[in-house]
Amino acid sequence: MLRTPLIAGLIAAGSLAHAQSTVTIYGIADTGVERLTNVNAAGGSLTRMPNLTGTVPSRLGFRGTEDLGGGLQAFLNLETGIALDSGSLNNGGRLFGRASNVGLAGPFGRITLGRQINMTVLAVSSHVMGPSLYSFASHDAYIPNAINDNAIGYLKNFSGFTVGATYSLGRDVSAAGGPAGTNCPGESGTDRKACRQWTVLAKYDSANWGAAVSHDVMRGGPGAAFGMTSSAHTDKRTVLSGWGKLGPAKISGGILHRERDNAAPLESNLVYVGASYPLTPALTLDAEYSRMDVKASPNDATMLVARSVYSLSKRTAVYAMVGRIKNKGASATSVSAGGTVGAGMGQTGLMMGVRHTF
Repeated sequence: MLRTPLIAGLIAAGSLAHAQSTVTIYGIADTGVERLTNVNAAGGSLTRMPNLTGTVPSRLGFRGTEDLGGGLQAFLNLETGIALDSGSLNNGGRLFGRASNVGLAGPFGRITLGRQINMTVLAVSSHVMGPSLYSFASHDAYIPNAINDNAIGYLKNFSGFTVGATYSLGRDVSAAGGPAGTNCPGESGTDRKACRQWTVLAKYDSANWGAAVSHDVMRGGPGAAFGMTSSAHTDKRTVLSGWGKLGPAKISGGILHRERDNAAPLESNLVYVGASYPLTPALTLDAEYSRMDVKASPNDATMLVARSVYSLSKRTAVYAMVGRIKNKGASATSVSAGGTVGAGMGQTGLMMGVRHTF
């Protein structure tokens, strides 16, 4: 077949562009079986397969990049959260509830458009328990759900430092209920402040220690969950966290200060400290202490969790974890994220599971 110089050039250019593009399919499957005590006021116990997470939330993702030349790169990320117990979708029932975004990256940093994690997630990302079913995030269900719809994000790394910010025009379009579906779509022509949210981050990490600070401000809107029914209502969280290495051990900790201004105002401090120690190349032990202190209220809670993870290979691990929480006053925080407990009652949780990454 004859090819003119123009056609041949276009074919070559198309082949080059194709060669510089990549798409990666990845995922995590993580679940197990847990036993919980005092799941109601009658002191009942429950054995279940939780649908939220194990050591990390289960997911299926697609990540694509294209080299545009001159240090410029286009990228996309689509990631769905999967409830392995039933095969249903997490994150408020969204198809790509963990991430749904596109953007550009270069010497200037990364600019991301779409549903994405905000800076609160990055500020607590160094804690040793990670997004585990039993962790300090059980005190504040927002922490593992700090993902914004309709968001513009910026992130820049340089010489160990990271600075970033997100701004959401409408933080949560899902009305599924719970912390992942709070019915605050925003983007209103009559109330421009409704359901807006912004977060900022400054972070430093070296080989042996790191520290981070973030600030997170969300606004309410008509019909939004958790009493955030007006754009005049705000819910603010400030995080100060850090980590360091002591020989082979890793120590992490932080404080999250919260101020909610609505019909049921709240001020609290969530303090946590944890440690991780590799007993062998395959076996790691983790532990964490956390306390939620609600100001001017007896409704506090204290939790202690421990976990062992044994790696069968680079991709597969088995684990066991145990947690104990003590609730005071009317506090009803479950040791297991998404679980239930009788108000003012203690609870013990035990879970064993399997994690596989691909």
